[in-house]
Amino acid sequence: MECALATSASAKIALLNCRQMLWGSPKLPSVWSSSWRFGSSRRNNRSLRAVALSTTAGLGSTMEAPAANSQNVHYMWPNKKRPRVCIVGGGFGGLYTALRLESLVWPDDKKPQVVLIDQSERFVFKPMLYELLSGELEAWEIAPQFSDLLANTDVRFFKDRVKCLYPCDHLETNAPTAGTVQLESGLLIEYDWLVLATGAEAKLDLVPGAADYALPFYTLEDAHRVDKKLRELERKNFSKDSAIRVAVVGCGYGGVELAATISERLQEKGIVQAINVEKTILSNAPAGNREAALKVLASRKVQLVLGYFVWRITKGVESQTADAETETIDSSVDHSESIILELQPAERGSQGQIIRADIVLWTIGSKPLLPQLEPSDKPYDIPLNARGQAETDETLRVKGHPRIFAVGDSSTLRDKNGELLPATAQVAFQQADFAGWNLWAAINDRPLLPFRYQNLGEMMTLGRYDAAVSPSFTDGLTLEGFVGHTARKIAYLIRLPTDEHRVKVGISWLLKSTVDSVATLQTMLTKPQSES
Repeated sequence: MECALATSASAKIALLNCRQMLWGSPKLPSVWSSSWRFGSSRRNNRSLRAVALSTTAGLGSTMEAPAANSQNVHYMWPNKKRPRVCIVGGGFGGLYTALRLESLVWPDDKKPQVVLIDQSERFVFKPMLYELLSGELEAWEIAPQFSDLLANTDVRFFKDRVKCLYPCDHLETNAPTAGTVQLESGLLIEYDWLVLATGAEAKLDLVPGAADYALPFYTLEDAHRVDKKLRELERKNFSKDSAIRVAVVGCGYGGVELAATISERLQEKGIVQAINVEKTILSNAPAGNREAALKVLASRKVQLVLGYFVWRITKGVESQTADAETETIDSSVDHSESIILELQPAERGSQGQIIRADIVLWTIGSKPLLPQLEPSDKPYDIPLNARGQAETDETLRVKGHPRIFAVGDSSTLRDKNGELLPATAQVAFQQADFAGWNLWAAINDRPLLPFRYQNLGEMMTLGRYDAAVSPSFTDGLTLEGFVGHTARKIAYLIRLPTDEHRVKVGISWLLKSTVDSVATLQTMLTKPQSES
């Protein structure tokens, strides 16, 4: 059955296809759909599996989607009259939009039913992933389960991956729904309003060999993978004189925070090199943050390789580029498992370099996940820019689709100076607030508000008790060291998703701080006694 509505021969044919998808076969109950085949007719039929997707499910619960081998079925919304909001993606943009909708005051018949879809069972507070490597925080503190966060709400959560979108709102017809979301499990969710918050993933296809030998640091799984690799190297080199060699590609915030955190963790047992194509680090950051970072990196002997870009990444002792600098190989070190980074100068007149590392961390580039939702045969009519982000108007609605909003990495907006907004958590926070309000306004026939980004400042971690914070309300002020570290943790504690989680994490941090203070005091008291 053809479901790519945007490419239909006419709006009438497209609407007919949409209705066929929504209503399914008349021989089955309304909660089930017939055994359609999307796209190619060569795909296999799937068996039917009964799943509890009706009004009997508890509020704020995690819903079980059909098994991957099941036939397509419709999700039955509990109330046929109240608006239906489907949010795709449970990151900052998606989860905080859902929580914002819950916090607003609604007329009894207008409060929307909300479904949140994400492929992971946990929300991840990404700005604090670095604390997992330093051991300062535990995973549950920055990656709570959606089921816990939504337990006291009416939001229903599906752990699943979105396969396709089939919007109908751009057809300007009286369709019974604004569109349908198809999940990989086969579940079909009709919606009246859709929020795209699919986020992004690391872009490892920029350099040959990066996808094979470099580790990204973008998700909770990435953080666990990097931590596991570091532990393996620490055990392997425990009784050896050779240091663990770490190469960090990129000197934006992500690269600098990784270099500072890992160099503090490894100390004299590690050699950390940070590579950047520009002649400086943090080129777009406030001067105070950049100066604080340079000071910390220098104190921890992080080697900055500036003005070079990675040309290729290979494994083991292999041939090097002709214009690369001759390398002296230490015969006492086993290079069979080394990762080789071939560097080229960003400006002419310099020689290339060869860097050997035990682990390579990649922090350059990201790509939005939104283009992956398009049907492979005929794409739908959602305008995307060159990066794969949805083109939105100033109210965060996708252009040409009045029933679809896009936030975070899925959207593209410019600030008052015409510059593209950065793909940061701060932007996603603010957009989620506006998206929730504008959904309320649209459902209640009120005017929508234009999104206005307010830069509140920039923060970065530089180690277990070190950070740099440059607030926007005071020019030239930068909080460094323990003061900056405390300010950053308090700011992020306030930004955690729910009051319940904030209380749990706040108590945990307070207890850890108390234990650390007592241990420090004991060390100070016992040191003079041991010297005497």
